[in-house]
Amino acid sequence: MAVTTVPPSGPTSSTSSASAPPSPRTETLKSIAPATGEVVGEVPVHSAADVQAAVARARVASASWGALSFAEREEELVRWRKALAEAADELADLIHRENGKPRLDGLVEVFMALSHLDHAAHRAAKALRAEKVSVGLLANFRATVSYHPLGVVGVIGPWNYPIFTPMGSIAYALAAGNAVVFKPSELTPLVGVKLVELAARSLSIPDVLQVVTGAGATGAALCKAGVDKLAFTGSTATGKKVMAACAETLTPVLMELGGKDPMIVAEDADVDAAAEAAVFGALTNTGQACISIERIYVAEPIYDRFVDKVVAEVGKVKVGGDDGHLGAMTSSQQVGIVKDHLEDAVRRGARALTGGPDAITGNFIQPTVLVDVTDEMKVMKDETFGPVIPIVKVKSTEEAVRRANETPFGLGSAVFGKRARELADRIKAGMTSVNSVMAFSAITALPFGGVGESGFGRIHGDHGIREFTRTKATAEQVFNLPMNMMSFRLPRNAADRVRGMIKQLYGSGAVARAKDLLGKLGR
Repeated sequence: MAVTTVPPSGPTSSTSSASAPPSPRTETLKSIAPATGEVVGEVPVHSAADVQAAVARARVASASWGALSFAEREEELVRWRKALAEAADELADLIHRENGKPRLDGLVEVFMALSHLDHAAHRAAKALRAEKVSVGLLANFRATVSYHPLGVVGVIGPWNYPIFTPMGSIAYALAAGNAVVFKPSELTPLVGVKLVELAARSLSIPDVLQVVTGAGATGAALCKAGVDKLAFTGSTATGKKVMAACAETLTPVLMELGGKDPMIVAEDADVDAAAEAAVFGALTNTGQACISIERIYVAEPIYDRFVDKVVAEVGKVKVGGDDGHLGAMTSSQQVGIVKDHLEDAVRRGARALTGGPDAITGNFIQPTVLVDVTDEMKVMKDETFGPVIPIVKVKSTEEAVRRANETPFGLGSAVFGKRARELADRIKAGMTSVNSVMAFSAITALPFGGVGESGFGRIHGDHGIREFTRTKATAEQVFNLPMNMMSFRLPRNAADRVRGMIKQLYGSGAVARAKDLLGKLGR
């Protein structure tokens, strides 16, 4: 088998797959459909010993996988991509049942994941090509920077995009020559298991991709199991705990954490286009995206028009049903957070033009448009992660930029207007969409990641491939010089010669002499 799920340790270790019927003595984790409350399936809860064994197997696999040429790894990953594409409807249906999003959204997620897998497979050779760099004064040397696999990468994925988001680490880590041990969210474990099982039909090296299942204890075990890097996607609070666990073994981490993404709508923006984009950016996946639009700052002259247009667009959004635009919230705990934010906002004076704290039924939330919001409200400070659109009136773009940046988060953002590109550079965020929302996540060549409490490190693009490598500097001497400064066998006047070099190269007349020399050379 090319890729394995990890059997639980102990007497029940004969279980061959995380999706196989568990022994009565094996602790299991049930996957619950958020829309209906039904059990979708169950997986084993893997112990620390199970996780350590998986990492040990991955260590062996990484040697063979890392030794493949880029072309050979590309061929392997393309086979996996084709297997995933053939199972796109099956994957989308599983995402729908486990995550709660509409089937169409699940299909779009599969499509986006495949685009990044394809990009990583084809781009790795160029992204990791050794680079020649200037040698400066050491003219007798050749200098290069090269990139090498880390070995074993641990990936802890989220529940909101259970295939697309972890693929941003898994695909790029594999393309860079690493083996991967993947721990999916405890809310969407079956999606993760299926992803890996499909790889078993494609990748020829055993154990190069494995999945371990369970809740927080399993994730903590992966942090401490000796991986060479840990890529985590989740909340800022949990990210800090992951970092603390990894710090015990000095395991480097990539953190893709929460956001409180702002959107600025300037006076000269296309109001209809901005409003339509705002509704999608705030409500897609029921607002459960780290790059959801969570705060909107609108110039005073167009504020009323914009609000009216947003309310009208929200009125067209259907929640639930086979043809719904928004599905169930995946986590009942997150439903509680959204309700708390709405109740806090209304209590402090905000007005709900649609939805509101009482428009919640089970895990289904009607989209809420809030106005008269103020900065001290939770909905303006903390990550809501739900279908809520707070809209703020501002007197100028200067005020909009200032208020957009008054947050510890810095993941995504959006700016609309004729000068939007200029304003985008002033937003403190890892990514900005200009006259659009979320586009940066779909462009495979762009790096994805944040600043501040939104994390650090980058997935996607060349940066994402290099994120899973170690950088090595090499200096190669190609011929000898009369005075070798890297030897104790120096002439007696070495000090005088060094003093002369300092004055010539870095003294007060150095610039003039350099210009004079360039002039003599005819440049």
